[in-house]
Amino acid sequence: MTRVVLVVGASSGIGRATAIRLARRRDHLVLVARAPRPLADAAAECVLAGAASVATHPVDVLDLAGLQEVVAATHATTGSIDAVVHSASVVAYGRFDQVPAAIWDRVLETNVLGAANVARAVLPDMRERNAGAIVLLGSVIGEIAVTGMSAYTVSKWALRSLGRCLQLDNRDRPGVRVCVVSLGSVDTPIYQQAANYLGHAGRPPPPVYSAEHVATRVVEVLDRPRKRVNIGAANPLMRLGFALTPGLFDVLVGPLFRAVATARRPMPTGDGNVLSPLPQAEAVGGGHGLGVRVVLTDLVARTLDKVRRRSRRGGRARGS
Repeated sequence: MTRVVLVVGASSGIGRATAIRLARRRDHLVLVARAPRPLADAAAECVLAGAASVATHPVDVLDLAGLQEVVAATHATTGSIDAVVHSASVVAYGRFDQVPAAIWDRVLETNVLGAANVARAVLPDMRERNAGAIVLLGSVIGEIAVTGMSAYTVSKWALRSLGRCLQLDNRDRPGVRVCVVSLGSVDTPIYQQAANYLGHAGRPPPPVYSAEHVATRVVEVLDRPRKRVNIGAANPLMRLGFALTPGLFDVLVGPLFRAVATARRPMPTGDGNVLSPLPQAEAVGGGHGLGVRVVLTDLVARTLDKVRRRSRRGGRARGS
């Protein structure tokens, strides 16, 4: 059955991959993102993939009135929205006190208030028809805690809570389904686009899944909505360690984060795409691959760097 699907965050990463996957199903697509040019590129890919129709709306998720206009325009031209995939998200790397307040706050606003605005825009019609599905793309980080990503972590905890509250608030409409998908590591451009105050680039720790793989799972969730879905083989282990051995988790999470979730190469300080989009960095994949070989290579290089530094210090000490 052909559906009308609203994809928010459709210009890059999982949102773009999901839109293309839905296009192959011959669905009608309504694509929303901040940057017009990448959004148009995504729409062109969806047309080539076979979408029944594609409409684009360059709207920020913090613009509730703009989102409501998108929904009204869709109702007038294509019909009621059957499903929503919300993937719009931004990231900031850095210790809490290093991240400027404006950046920290905007991460929460985009990731949490943006999701709430999308729900506000689509739920009235869904409740009236007692039909529709909303899929919120969260993260396993919303079920644990990590160092150096406090704004993102707090936002994903809040997003998971928002999804649960929406499920409870809509129990009187059994045809309205709200699903929260907790993702592990996915190869998308979000790491290059992130605000960064660590001094080193972020990267997805292994195991890493392609955006296309996740998109396939997201479409399966739309077909058979469930309240909670996890995508990531390491997710259960991380949740278990966080819940059952918090002391050990706290000791290990910092070194592990530096070893597998940050790259050796330096990264200049910057706001990334948190305040405004970076159109040139938007794509489906981020070029990280499966991650294991990259991490191992980086760990060897870091170890050699430490050995060289110690050797130089030792040489200077003997010379003195």
